[in-house]
Amino acid sequence: MGTWGTGPFENDSAADFSNHLDDLDAESRITAIHETLSVAAGENGYLETDSAASAVAAAAVVVAQLPGGRPVSAAYGPELRIPPIPLELRALAMKALDRVVAEDSELADLWADTADARQWRERIAELRRPLEGVP
Repeated sequence: MGTWGTGPFENDSAADFSNHLDDLDAESRITAIHETLSVAAGENGYLETDSAASAVAAAAVVVAQLPGGRPVSAAYGPELRIPPIPLELRALAMKALDRVVAEDSELADLWADTADARQWRERIAELRRPLEGVP
């Protein structure tokens, strides 16, 4: 996976996910976000990098619609409008982010060996904050 920064869209997997969203109709975008978050949140074994990075991007799309959430403005983020996110995706985004930083996540392992490990974890925590307290 090519990575050029610690942001949610600053890697090849996230850029591919964003492009995929832009290829879908509005209703299918919500379905794709749900499926991507579900894969990460539901993984009981080792969470692979591509799934984890895509889940971070999907969570960023969800968070962008919340009070206190950072808008998606990255060059590699989705360009098309995302319809209102259903409440259940907010809780799923939080579970997916928790899974991405867990011990058995390849993405967390890869970042742990870099000079930017702390910054990456802070970016994930920043994404998670607006989701706290969501039912």
